[in-house]
Amino acid sequence: MIAAPSNTVFILGGARSGKSRFAEDLVTATDLDRHYLATGRAWDEEMQMRIAQHKADRGPSWTTHEEPLDLVDKLTVIDGEGRIVLIDCLTLWVTNLMMEERDMAAEFAALADFLPAAKARLVFVSNEVGLGIVPDNRMARDFRDHAGRLHQSIAAKAAEVYFIAAGLSLKMKD
Repeated sequence: MIAAPSNTVFILGGARSGKSRFAEDLVTATDLDRHYLATGRAWDEEMQMRIAQHKADRGPSWTTHEEPLDLVDKLTVIDGEGRIVLIDCLTLWVTNLMMEERDMAAEFAALADFLPAAKARLVFVSNEVGLGIVPDNRMARDFRDHAGRLHQSIAAKAAEVYFIAAGLSLKMKD
């Protein structure tokens, strides 16, 4: 028996590739109740300014949620018919999990298990970090490996997958 596809979209691309803008445009093209789930942490003033700018750019038609670690718990609370949730971004979530020494495999499995049952349409954004050279230190290699495994898991469950480069989208799965 083949499982029904999830109601999930996965958008992957490099830094400043246009992936977040693509995701926001995709969400605003719907008439669904818009939610934004931010995984980033404001560790410094520059990140605080980025977060503030993102909130201002989205405007008041979005409900913003911030959750750096317990992504599945927050998605469970937000989940509902008639909603669309943009999760930005998975690589920041991976960083947060690593810094807190969480069980990566368990966290990733919980997220993958949640996707097929979600009532809301979910739009995930993440940075592709596996296209460059092998990092020179263990933490960076671990990060790249964790992100790659998570991306494969989400892409396998997603109904649609896009790769964004230079502001252009390539639909990889439909």
